[in-house]
Amino acid sequence: MSTPQTAAFHTLGCKLNFSETSSIRRMFEKHGYATVDFSDEASVYIINTCSVTEFADKKCRYAVRKAQKLNPDAKIVVIGCYAQLKPQEISEIPGVDLVLGAAEKFNVLNYIDQIGQVDKGMVIAGEVKEANSFVESFSFGDRTRSFLKVQDGCNYNCSFCTIPQARGESRSDTIENVKKNVQLIAEKGIKEIVLTGVNLGDFGNGTDVIEGKKPKKEALFIDLIRELDKEDGIQRFRISSIEPNLLTEEIIEFVANSERFVPHFHIPLQSGSNRILNKMRRRYLKELYTERVGWIREKMPHCCIGVDVIVGFPGETEEDFQETLQFLSDLDVNYLHVFSYSERANTLASEMEDSVPMDVRRERNDILRQLSLRKKRQFYAENEGRTDIVLLEQSKKENILTGFTKNYIKVQVNASDSEVNQMRQVKLDRLNSEGIFDASFV
Repeated sequence: MSTPQTAAFHTLGCKLNFSETSSIRRMFEKHGYATVDFSDEASVYIINTCSVTEFADKKCRYAVRKAQKLNPDAKIVVIGCYAQLKPQEISEIPGVDLVLGAAEKFNVLNYIDQIGQVDKGMVIAGEVKEANSFVESFSFGDRTRSFLKVQDGCNYNCSFCTIPQARGESRSDTIENVKKNVQLIAEKGIKEIVLTGVNLGDFGNGTDVIEGKKPKKEALFIDLIRELDKEDGIQRFRISSIEPNLLTEEIIEFVANSERFVPHFHIPLQSGSNRILNKMRRRYLKELYTERVGWIREKMPHCCIGVDVIVGFPGETEEDFQETLQFLSDLDVNYLHVFSYSERANTLASEMEDSVPMDVRRERNDILRQLSLRKKRQFYAENEGRTDIVLLEQSKKENILTGFTKNYIKVQVNASDSEVNQMRQVKLDRLNSEGIFDASFV
């Protein structure tokens, strides 16, 4: 017998998905549902999917099977990017009751009662152009930080990417509404907000959240962060990811002098070969990327810089890969997120010739992951002995709390749970065998 009016949620993919799942969870709670962990029995299971990784299909099927096993009578709903791109394919997965596309996912409660009135596998996924308004979302559940969506969709149409097909055109919240949500988050006692979006630096070039059309006076990302810097309720803001061509000198200068925006940038590169960047239809060359990193280092020597990179893009020769490897080796960045290219239907890249064999993609991926480990170790070594402010979080160890410095170095410190969600100054004493800094209070 299933537990009445209970809902469980499972999120695949990015921080943006995480923020949206959290908002949908709150909608269910306001509607009278008790929310439980996805590993518990529930009457409704919501699976928020991703389209970025090549395992989207497998991960979705695994989550559906898990839900079925926990409660064979449960209603199973699949939403998110993968649901928009391949709704019919998902609807044919045994056990799936409802598939909602990008424009419908925030109206999931309107469709729940229809389940059972029609055959399993009901699909409500219109054209992605129907996802043309901004829907606010932010995450709770973590005592220390919240992911706040301020932008959605993308107009860039990179040759490898399905995000515009899954989420639609670029659109943004208003600054006033973002500030309202920041205040709501602060009232929960949360100390750090991570600003998220599909193309975060494009903030202000999309639609108005209230009017459904462009604001009369467009506000840019720099205007947003300047306003948020005045919000006393939140002690830290972190920028999740920003395109290099949109990371202006003005933004870097602002972060360098801000008390609340931390010295941490994650900047997608994708390739260190200009030839491949052109094939990817990226909006910059590697020389611009080098320039941006230089600007950051000049203003913030201890800033943490992360990089996204794709290996095995169609036509990537050994020479192209070696050029990327050398470029990243020489670049003063601190960690890499490495992705092996995987074919996506209805993208320009999927029609390109000279596919790179899978074993070559895996080999190149491993080489760059090893480079990432070396760079991270070097960055940590350079920070040994420094003092910094850490936002303390719970750990699985007794009387040990973990946390991140402003420049995204993970530390652990001897402390009781009463210190959770406190900002404390610590000294980075030594790097331990787990790759975490042992730290002490100053």
